[in-house]
Amino acid sequence: MDEIMKPLPIIDNDSKFFWEGCEKNKLFIQQCQSCSLHIFYPRILCPHCGEENVTWVEASGEGTIYSYTIARRAGGPAFKGDLPYCVALVELEEGVRMMTNIIDTDMEAIHCNQKVKVVFQKVGEMALPMFTPV
Repeated sequence: MDEIMKPLPIIDNDSKFFWEGCEKNKLFIQQCQSCSLHIFYPRILCPHCGEENVTWVEASGEGTIYSYTIARRAGGPAFKGDLPYCVALVELEEGVRMMTNIIDTDMEAIHCNQKVKVVFQKVGEMALPMFTPV
């Protein structure tokens, strides 16, 4: 029987720098040079002011869990071996929110406003940013 592969993010021109940073265990987000606000997910225009003047900055990698759910049923055959797993929305110190997984912890101990830090986990050929409690 063939191994079922997990779906992986698609790297495009807007996100290439982000994924290259992940491969180096660095979390990059964008910052608008016109209004100074941080941006995530990667894009060419600032969603706050509409300017094209965005650059990449290294994020602190620290944040808090804004919201989460514990998956007890697999979201597809490729995820059965991960059960249970936590899908979370983490608010980084820089103010942006990132959809991710919370790993290396007791699933029952996870809670909103919990402090977390980024860790990078290899999945297939990619390093994905995930978070673990501080």
